[in-house]
Amino acid sequence: MAKKTTKRKAAEEKKEIVVKSKEELSEEAEDSSEEEDEDLLQKVNEADGDSTDDEGIEQNYHSDDSVLEFESDDDGNFTGIKAKEAGEDDGEEESGDEDDDDDEDSIDEADIEDISGEEEEEDADDEDDDDAEEEDSEDEVQTLKEKAKDNNDKEPIYENSDTSDEEDIRNTVGNIPMHWYDEYKHIGYDWDAKKIIKPPKGDQIDDFLRKIEDPNFWRTVKDPQTGQEVVLTDADIELIKRINSSRIPNPEHNEYEPWIEWFTSEVEKMPIKNVPDHKRSFLPSVSEKKKIGRMVHALKMGWMKTMDELEKEKQAKRGPKFYMLWETDTSREQMRRIHDPVSAPKRDLPGHAESYNPPPEYLFDEKEQKEWLKLKDEPHKRKLHFMPQKYRSLREVPAYPRYLRERFLRCLDLYLCPRTRRVKLNIDAEYLIPKLPSPKDLQPFPTVESLVYKGHTDLVRSVSVEPKGEYMVSGSDDKTVKIWEIATGRCIRTIETDDVVRCVAWCPNPKLAIIAVASGNRLLLINPKVGDKMLVKKTDDLLAEAPQIDSLESDRIKTAVQWATADAAEQEKGVRLVITHFKPIRQVTWHGRGDYIASVMPEGANRSAIIHQLSKRRSQIPFAKSKGLIQCVLFHPIKPCLFVATQHNVRIYDLVKQELIKKLLTNSKWISGMSIHPKGDNLLVSTYDKKILWFDLDLSTKPYQTMRLHKNAVRSVAFHLRYPLFASASDDQSVIVSHGMVYNDLLQNPLIVPLKKLQTHEKVEEFGVLDVCWHPVQPWIFSTGADQTIRLYT
Repeated sequence: MAKKTTKRKAAEEKKEIVVKSKEELSEEAEDSSEEEDEDLLQKVNEADGDSTDDEGIEQNYHSDDSVLEFESDDDGNFTGIKAKEAGEDDGEEESGDEDDDDDEDSIDEADIEDISGEEEEEDADDEDDDDAEEEDSEDEVQTLKEKAKDNNDKEPIYENSDTSDEEDIRNTVGNIPMHWYDEYKHIGYDWDAKKIIKPPKGDQIDDFLRKIEDPNFWRTVKDPQTGQEVVLTDADIELIKRINSSRIPNPEHNEYEPWIEWFTSEVEKMPIKNVPDHKRSFLPSVSEKKKIGRMVHALKMGWMKTMDELEKEKQAKRGPKFYMLWETDTSREQMRRIHDPVSAPKRDLPGHAESYNPPPEYLFDEKEQKEWLKLKDEPHKRKLHFMPQKYRSLREVPAYPRYLRERFLRCLDLYLCPRTRRVKLNIDAEYLIPKLPSPKDLQPFPTVESLVYKGHTDLVRSVSVEPKGEYMVSGSDDKTVKIWEIATGRCIRTIETDDVVRCVAWCPNPKLAIIAVASGNRLLLINPKVGDKMLVKKTDDLLAEAPQIDSLESDRIKTAVQWATADAAEQEKGVRLVITHFKPIRQVTWHGRGDYIASVMPEGANRSAIIHQLSKRRSQIPFAKSKGLIQCVLFHPIKPCLFVATQHNVRIYDLVKQELIKKLLTNSKWISGMSIHPKGDNLLVSTYDKKILWFDLDLSTKPYQTMRLHKNAVRSVAFHLRYPLFASASDDQSVIVSHGMVYNDLLQNPLIVPLKKLQTHEKVEEFGVLDVCWHPVQPWIFSTGADQTIRLYT
């Protein structure tokens, strides 16, 4: 009986090992680890090392009705297997198994006591059979152990592959955009359907501290699936570097290893297949027969030519060509249409306005309808040749009444209108650009900043220089006029006014010492009291005597201008005469002889420009009607002409004949200033839309040259009286000096060359350089800016 018990135990152990090995292999395919493999082998070894003696050993035998349960930890890792019978708890299992063991032990002892000697002989015979069966069972158990060990040692199927199954799948949400979880505290779910909580995020200060303290911060990346931070190893960084440098990721791979010739490159003498050719391979192809037939037909019809015919044609083209000298135009046109046809232009595709249900913005309102109907006699001026209409459905759209007429006109266009092919001219850009001389050959011109005159407390709007070049006057928004000594930069006198000083102008006559100052509504004539004392006294005597006025002034002039002598307080400052206007004065300019002054009031409508005569102390309004908003005026240096600049154009008037001579078209949005050449044949115009226009008055009414040298609005331009130089001032804080040579030969165009860009002013509230003025003798230039300074460039 003991042998039978041992045999039964061995069979049960074999069965248990088979079940365990199957379950463990299935678990291993899902989640394999080396620790579980060692536990399983330990269990198999313990089962193999059990003795046949059952005394003192507690063993559990599981029937076929038992259920195997797999134990795992929180992370889903496999920990073990336990068996449980259906419908029973663990405690009942243990108690039942112990009772069965006790029963079996008692039965075996009784059997041993009742055994007779005869049965011992039979048992001896059976022992030999049992020993053989035990050896077979032990061999089977050993085989199962080796299989389990081989399965445990086997590598995963996808270990060296590039499949997506090998990725980190702790997060089971799958391949979805991870930004779907931006508003949640978790980032997905694990295998136990538990939420994967996002790691805490720090602010930029925390990241900065980590960047300083953590030496591995530069190699730390964030896993988008789990939100965890992963520190890259040296091998990972080396792999990334190799990929970025376009090298093979595996450093052990040798791309220059010897070529393995899997297939021979030698031509074999014996065929690979010894199959005879098919009979149809010896027959001519039907498709080739048809192709040859088409070629023969083309040769007969002359569509295709032989090699000899083509060679003859080439030789004929190489020889001399003859044509009829008195060939008619019709035949030439016919040949041109055959050899060089010009395709007819295509009509424009219909737009939204042609739709039966156009958008509301394409429908005409009452004003547009009136304008469209007004152009009935001139339909070619209409934007559209029809009036857009809106219908609820396509079935309500009526027939187009002008369909036949438009088709007929289209056919006439195709039949009667001549068409020619335009020849494109290939001209190099270097050929169009004129060859300009080097700036070194055009010296002298100002290149550096020499002096800075400081003293004003607000932006300086205007500057003017004495005819001899010793003194300078400036006007500012701080309601003061300052007189400077140019050589030393010293402010000699400061004259306070009651309003903002918008323009100052020194009298160009060297025999008079008078400064015209535009301050608000008043035009002040000031004696600067500098220079020759005899000249100062002569000027005071001239301005002190009031001439007798014979003719009476009209009411139109009296309401616009009033002459008056300055009071005692202003006389001490140097003010001699005050001309009060009815609107604020923007600009003041002198005639070359120093007897006439012109003042501009943009808000004065038809009385915006007024000319004052100093010797007779009277004023006159030259224009009866307003031609536009006048910006500035200028006297011709030689002729009795007046240049009047409105916002868009420049008009030239003859003061003697009192008529318009010429109108210059600037094609600009807003004119800011003018300057005329000393010879009087060329005019410079500056505009607020970043342009400088050079007009040749003898050539055309359109600009001879349009220069875009500045990036912002151009405030002022000025010609030099002696040197072929001109300058421009702009809000981009720069003064650009250019060479402008005007030749006596009328057939030779003026030479314009930009020379130097002087940029030392500072920008204040989008304002840069406001005015420029040349020295009358030296090639020096003065500039005033919004930074409350006056700068001298030499």
